[in-house]
Amino acid sequence: MADDLERPGDAEHEAPPHAAPPSIWPFAFALGIAVALIGLVISWPIAAIGGAIALVFGFLWIRDATREVRGTPPPAPPARPDEPEELDEQGAARYPRSVFLEGATLGVGALIGAIVTVPALGFAVLPAFVDQEYDPIDLGPLETFPEGQWLITKFISVADEPPDVSRRTAYVRNNGSRDGQPSFTIISNRCVHLGCPVQPQGISDPESQEVETEAGPVEVTATEPSGFVCPCHGGAYDIEGNRTAGPPVRALDRYEYSIVEGRLVLGQPYSVGEVQGEGSEALIKAYPIADPGVHVDGLEQYFYPYVP
Repeated sequence: MADDLERPGDAEHEAPPHAAPPSIWPFAFALGIAVALIGLVISWPIAAIGGAIALVFGFLWIRDATREVRGTPPPAPPARPDEPEELDEQGAARYPRSVFLEGATLGVGALIGAIVTVPALGFAVLPAFVDQEYDPIDLGPLETFPEGQWLITKFISVADEPPDVSRRTAYVRNNGSRDGQPSFTIISNRCVHLGCPVQPQGISDPESQEVETEAGPVEVTATEPSGFVCPCHGGAYDIEGNRTAGPPVRALDRYEYSIVEGRLVLGQPYSVGEVQGEGSEALIKAYPIADPGVHVDGLEQYFYPYVP
């Protein structure tokens, strides 16, 4: 009867080994990817932090998953003396099938993830870094723009695109001269709230004239605005483009310009935080061109991604 009794030592010796505890690395890796994707929309620094988190925990996850392959298996209970290690015909230890399947699954999953993710990221991110230059636009001879007169100019911004797609509008005023050089105010008609076309508040000439240029015809219409207003959401701006009411977050964008052989040539657009003064004496707080709804100065500017 004594020989049939179960001894505590035997039960402990025959207990199966404990499974490896679940790893948090996959969850931390997924969190890093989520933060990086959110950062692409909100802010580049946040995207960089998410990428760093994903990189670190992805490395830890891979290292943990390939521990047996690298020859550093986690500590396990010693094998029973009566169960020798399983060897192949040459006497070497067999490669565990579970390790092979785990590595193959990770490799195939990474390949599928790259095939799905890389094209999507390319279409979403690359357009912000390529073909961002604006072609110079000839608006016509200086005689077309009388001093002190506001003119509505409509022109084709890209020569090889259909006119209905590339047609743009800018409000131009000849300010006279400053330091012996012609001075112009050229304001974009794109509302800086959501991009709707702003309209001049005032009387516009019902008849327009057409000026022929190398880039195509430019339609010019005289107007006498007291300011500019957006018909979509009620955004209002003064005569220099400063926001006076409504949801816009900054002043209207402007265009650089140059005088080439007696003709006014439109250059790159730029964003404006605020304009102090008027006409040729205006002091403009200029910034790289930004999308509508994006702050370019103050604390709010740090909540938006870098504009390439």
